[in-house]
Amino acid sequence: MINKHIAAQHHATFENIRHEDDEGNEFWLARQLAVVLDYSQYRHFLPVVERAKEACKNSGQALENHIEDVLTMVEIGSSAKRQVEDIRLSRYACYLIVQNGDPGKPVIANGQTYFAMQTRRQELADDAKFTQLSEDEKRLAIRNELAAHNKYLAAAAKDAGVETPLDYAIFQDHGYRGLYGGLSAKGIHARKGLKSSQKILDHMGSTELAANLFRATQTEEKLRRDEVHGKKNANSTHFEVGQKVRQTIQELGGTMPEALPTPDAGIKQIENAQKKLDKKKN
Repeated sequence: MINKHIAAQHHATFENIRHEDDEGNEFWLARQLAVVLDYSQYRHFLPVVERAKEACKNSGQALENHIEDVLTMVEIGSSAKRQVEDIRLSRYACYLIVQNGDPGKPVIANGQTYFAMQTRRQELADDAKFTQLSEDEKRLAIRNELAAHNKYLAAAAKDAGVETPLDYAIFQDHGYRGLYGGLSAKGIHARKGLKSSQKILDHMGSTELAANLFRATQTEEKLRRDEVHGKKNANSTHFEVGQKVRQTIQELGGTMPEALPTPDAGIKQIENAQKKLDKKKN
């Protein structure tokens, strides 16, 4: 077990090298972070930053919002300073960097905890805003996020060997079967009593959409992290992740997704109602 004093010391160190710009945005500098993470030379730290860049792009995040090349001043002795190349890192970028580190080193393990905690605090702040939304507003927000993440999932699946539209339909079906206790997309569609032209994702409540969003994001990450290759392996991965999400819901005492109620209004109806409301306001 990691010594609590060391953990507190490391957390204080991460906090001490945190900067804020004139607009109140927090950031860290790569050269300072490299020293804290026990890299003997800055050049040895740069490959880790490159891996973080790849992870950032693969997660669909705008790289320029998290990792930016900058110039900083360093002391070279006798109070003299010179400009050197550095990198400005967001909290999320730091999190990706420490995730690529050796967890056997206490400073890396504590870094993972520190940046995970900081990220969770931001999530909780966002959650507070989210809870103030109506059910229809929550559905619309999650559905839009899921539409975006499904694009990233499709890209990850393609890289794994899921190439044709039929391949992708089968791949998606495996995810649904895992999450819905064996029910296929067609089975879910029938259970909801939808018309052939209606999409199942457009007729889910916020809780059911959230479960599917978690399935999609975790499958994309696992496909890339485990470097899954081949349609069969990609399908198995999607099924296993869906199954794991279902198991988690069960362990928490939640309602299985197939047993959740189907909302009366579809997403399109909500969007149209929102547009009419916006017009009235303007």
